[in-house]
Amino acid sequence: MTQSLDPAALDQLFRRARSIHTFKPGPLDDATLESLYELLKWGPTAFNSLPGRFVFVRSPEAKARLSPALSAGNRDKTLAAPATVIVAYDVLFHERLPEDNPKVREIFAGNAALAESTAFRNGTLQGAYLLLAARALGLDVGPMSGFDAAAVNREFFPDGRHRVNFLANIGYANAVEPRARGPRFEFPEVVTVL
Repeated sequence: MTQSLDPAALDQLFRRARSIHTFKPGPLDDATLESLYELLKWGPTAFNSLPGRFVFVRSPEAKARLSPALSAGNRDKTLAAPATVIVAYDVLFHERLPEDNPKVREIFAGNAALAESTAFRNGTLQGAYLLLAARALGLDVGPMSGFDAAAVNREFFPDGRHRVNFLANIGYANAVEPRARGPRFEFPEVVTVL
């Protein structure tokens, strides 16, 4: 990879993108969700472990299951969004590591704390890839952390193998202008080059 994306693509992915709070009505079809995953799966993770797990909540019944776990400020916008993805991670991801790397599986199988931290870290990366993949496909996203994680885990992951990391509403933004962009730190405020 030796060529930068054009400025319009960089704007779509980063500079002009916003967290969206209201979406156009209408469902996201399975083909769109599959295209989203087909992009995000190529992002790097440790040992290509892919511990991220994604539950797309679309139906009224599924939204009713999610609703009690949402904070008051996130409930209405989440229930109105075409889809909400529960970005989770698999704490037993190592069981699915490739057959040609049994030593790596053994490292994680014998160390639950390492497996948990690795799953969380790399599942978080995959969640970020999901946000960028959605934007690359012309979708808008509204990631959030205002929810009761224990309640989401009880309702959607009762066996304890998967654990929620964050939620993101996905769809196409309505015509309402997004909120003004909040300030960002400048390079010298947060970056040290050694």
